[in-house]
Amino acid sequence: MSEQQQKKDTESKSAATIPTVLKYVFGGTAAIAASCVMHPMDLVKTRMQVASSGGGKAVSPIEVMKMAMRNDGIAGLYKGLSASVLRQSVYSTTRIGVYTSLTEYYRELYNTSPTLNVTVLMAAFAGAVGAYAGTPADLGLVRMMTDARLPAADRRNYTSVFNALSRIVKEEGVLALWRGAVPTVGRAIVVSVAQLASYTQFRRCAKSYLGMGDGFSLHLVASIGSGLLTATASLPVDIAKTRIQNMKMIDGKPEYRGILDVLLKISRKEGVLALWRGYTPYVLRVVPTTILIFIILEQLNTAYFKYVLGEEYKSKI
Repeated sequence: MSEQQQKKDTESKSAATIPTVLKYVFGGTAAIAASCVMHPMDLVKTRMQVASSGGGKAVSPIEVMKMAMRNDGIAGLYKGLSASVLRQSVYSTTRIGVYTSLTEYYRELYNTSPTLNVTVLMAAFAGAVGAYAGTPADLGLVRMMTDARLPAADRRNYTSVFNALSRIVKEEGVLALWRGAVPTVGRAIVVSVAQLASYTQFRRCAKSYLGMGDGFSLHLVASIGSGLLTATASLPVDIAKTRIQNMKMIDGKPEYRGILDVLLKISRKEGVLALWRGYTPYVLRVVPTTILIFIILEQLNTAYFKYVLGEEYKSKI
């Protein structure tokens, strides 16, 4: 074989990649699996966020879990799981797919990897698109998880996410499916930017200052750092989203006028620290979820390269 042919084969091999469609599928699969594992913590976090919205006292994560199991047994910890799966199927698949497509388009156009500023912009856009598409499922998720804490007469008693969505359309109108879309998109932008940008920086710092090489340990350290930063930055917006999606009409008017109104009312009535209510279960959800998503995603990518392309996979995350 000639030297020129060998060079061409090498370049062709190095250019081998996973089809964009499979990147959507792998990303969505990883997010769904992680969501199923961490759903109980998501339920605890959500119920703690709305615990004081009606004037009730704050409750601890343990109390929330006990109450959920007392009412419905172990199954009580998985209320709204179908909505969570649907949300990840739409939100995470869309977000990862859009981000991947934009990244590949940039590389093809400029023949180089995106700069940090460009990466942040692409992550923000991808998060916004994914969140807007996933808002209906997110609305159903919040309502299903918080239904059990309402008085029996006020409970919606949705039987599934599809029952929830159909009833919302029938009882409140189609546009009600996007109630809370603005804070949902805002949270997604914060989460996407924080995860992508900070994960990369934590990886670089771990390599430079701790002398860590590529592998599970590096991935674990970077994921923990990214998860903690993401949880701290996004929780106030997440609380606002939850309150808006769970609010009721008072004298014919919505309880909140928007995300800023929620944040101001919470700060004034419950104290500024209430914006981080449920921080512990939120961190216990975000950090392990981040780790699980990346681990599962890496394993799917590795398997594809090994069994389909016959090559060794090198992470580009």
